[in-house]
Amino acid sequence: MSKLLWKCLLISPGVLLANLAFSGAALAAEIPVQTEVKQQANSLPKDSSLSQTQQYSDETAQVTSVSQFSDVQPTDWAFQALQSLVERYGCIAGYPNGTYRGNRALTRYEFAAGLNACLDRVNELIATATADLVTKEDLATLQRLQEEFSAELATLRGRVDTLEARTAELEANQFSTTTKLVGEVIFNVSDIFGSDKRAVPSGVDPDTAPDLDSNIIFADRVRLRLNSSFTGSDLLQIRLQSRNITPYDTNVTGTNMTRFGFDGNQDNDTVIDKVNYTFNLSEAVQVKVDAADGNIYDNINNFNPDLASDAKGALSRYGRFSPIYRTGFGGAGATITFNPKGSFSASAAYIARTANNSGSDGGLTNGAYTALGQIAFQPSDAFNIGLTYARNYQNSLSGVNMFEGTGSVYAGNPFNGVATVANHYGVEVAFKPSSKLTISGWYGYSNAEAKADGTGVDEGDEASMNYWAATLALKDFGKEGNLLGLIFGQPPKVSDNDAFTSAARTTRREDNDTSYHLEALYRLQLTDNISVTPGAIVIFNPEHNNDNDTIYVGTLRTTFTF
Repeated sequence: MSKLLWKCLLISPGVLLANLAFSGAALAAEIPVQTEVKQQANSLPKDSSLSQTQQYSDETAQVTSVSQFSDVQPTDWAFQALQSLVERYGCIAGYPNGTYRGNRALTRYEFAAGLNACLDRVNELIATATADLVTKEDLATLQRLQEEFSAELATLRGRVDTLEARTAELEANQFSTTTKLVGEVIFNVSDIFGSDKRAVPSGVDPDTAPDLDSNIIFADRVRLRLNSSFTGSDLLQIRLQSRNITPYDTNVTGTNMTRFGFDGNQDNDTVIDKVNYTFNLSEAVQVKVDAADGNIYDNINNFNPDLASDAKGALSRYGRFSPIYRTGFGGAGATITFNPKGSFSASAAYIARTANNSGSDGGLTNGAYTALGQIAFQPSDAFNIGLTYARNYQNSLSGVNMFEGTGSVYAGNPFNGVATVANHYGVEVAFKPSSKLTISGWYGYSNAEAKADGTGVDEGDEASMNYWAATLALKDFGKEGNLLGLIFGQPPKVSDNDAFTSAARTTRREDNDTSYHLEALYRLQLTDNISVTPGAIVIFNPEHNNDNDTIYVGTLRTTFTF
């Protein structure tokens, strides 16, 4: 009998270890290697003491019946096994609140505590020689199981050894324990056509405009982001960018209305163009600090979820979101969002365009700036509405560009380069009648004031601008991952302006007619990492001038992500 009990002592932990190991191996086979490394790193003990093992032992409570577990039901697939271990062998413990938590992962400390409880029970059985609990048949069964599964146990040991070796190799060669590299590459083929002449503003003779340069171009943009987290809830982002995509702006088409959302040409020189840090002050307050190239539209909800991305969403600059979010761009500052995960949230942002300039017209507070506040209400996943106000100031040091290259020339620069302050008001809506359809839109009104005298401009002159758009995004159209997008609207337009185009004061800097923006795109998701988006942008009456011919922009954007 003592020999059999000694086998019981040897075999029982082995069976327990085998069961736990088989379960762990099955789970590990479904988890990517990167996750395995992180989970194993998190499970390693911080020191060699057994204090934490003792902590788990102290936090568990021995039960005498499986019915004492509130979260274990007779219909559970493991009910019979738990009932046997609890009521026959008495080596299964629960948590003080009466739960077993059978669906959660097992830590090494908890495993040690459970194994210790079973070993204590085996020692007790040996000491008391309770024959009716441990029988010869039980020991024979254990021995037979060990013999029958010897091959599987050997295979399992080999898999565990291999996994440990792979984990050690990854830990030794990983880029960083805190930083992840994210890459994005855009290839773009495009052309413009439909007019012989470039567009001109209202009041300018179209015959004097330069010819429209129509030529197929092929260009690229590359972005690499280093995303670092130090606490698990914060994010430090450093972005490197190179690109050579010529903007279809006033120098090419005569208007900024034809610009892409992803354009920009630095002759593919690589620069660090974005640095920011996001963290939570509390569960209800999130803060983002921009040190370089801060953009308000990156920091708060812009209410166009499927088309806001410049790499996978709208092709045009205007089609991504309301221009009110472009009033603060390319600077340093901070954004605070209150209740970011709630149905009701509020955001406040401050971006200074020339924060790093120590001149009298620069700095964090004396130079060009935008202060923005927004209230967002999302009573359900199907409906989202925002009310936004922004006040911005721009001068000759920063350049006057009220809407970051969207809308007409007059709307972006109503007083011909004179320092300008403006109040902007906007309402944005996103409606999702189904998980695959999103209808979004925005309306904005702005009032600008000249802060100095200039050619044809008196200090105190005022101008009014307005704009609107409606968008439709249909996801999984034709195939899962694909996206059909339609955008129609009126880019920013000067409806009233006290200033004139010249000292002669013969023509006001107003947009006499109305331009319309029409855009259609279809994103084909070829793989998880590659998408191709053909599309077209049509600008009717460019520069809000009926004398200009309609301009068409055709493009094929290919996006690689990794």
